[in-house]
Amino acid sequence: MGKIIGIDLGTTNSCVAVMEGNEPVVIPNSEGGRTTPSVVAFTKSGERLIGQPAKRQAVTNPHNTIFSIKRFMGRRIDEVRHEIHEVPYKVVEGDNGTARVKIDERLYSPPEVSAMILQKMKKTAEEYLGQEVTEAVITVPAYFNDSQRQATKDAGEIAGLNVRRIINEPTAAALAYGLDKKNKEQIVAVYDLGGGTFDISILQLGDGVFEVKSTNGDTHLGGDDFDQVL
Repeated sequence: MGKIIGIDLGTTNSCVAVMEGNEPVVIPNSEGGRTTPSVVAFTKSGERLIGQPAKRQAVTNPHNTIFSIKRFMGRRIDEVRHEIHEVPYKVVEGDNGTARVKIDERLYSPPEVSAMILQKMKKTAEEYLGQEVTEAVITVPAYFNDSQRQATKDAGEIAGLNVRRIINEPTAAALAYGLDKKNKEQIVAVYDLGGGTFDISILQLGDGVFEVKSTNGDTHLGGDDFDQVL
């Protein structure tokens, strides 16, 4: 049976891990980094760049460099009016009021762009493991609705992955710390400070089951915002 990888598809950065023994191991990318910028760029020559190479040329090619695509996943154009004004690339209305990214004259759906990032993560895992990877678990924020979760699953399938499960990010963090192995009921607060968001989730744990009781936060506060202020 092939390995199942775990992917954190983040607003600013993404990362991929695999279980080795009983421990999750983060896989470094081809540049040696444990995280990969969630950035996709199209050059004037038609080349597609993903990750660090895309981020490096963002200043000189802002209109063709896509970042923070996670903010548009599974959302209609009328829900992202604020976000549209925060990015230099063009976001337009697609079929049925959906949001689409326009690069040159081509329209890309958010799941299509996210799939490009997921393909990079898939390739990173395959190079590390020395075998093809076809199955994955992908994390999403606890506040993601059904539409946003489905869009994430769609992105995985476009990337050639059978998405075994969409899991809440705070639940994934609790699992990574082994909180499911403590044989007692407990209530845990999980803070998630990312590159683009900051949120808190209250989890109730019991009998190996995680239930998200409450979640809140600021979807426009993260490390990138700290950088801009500094």
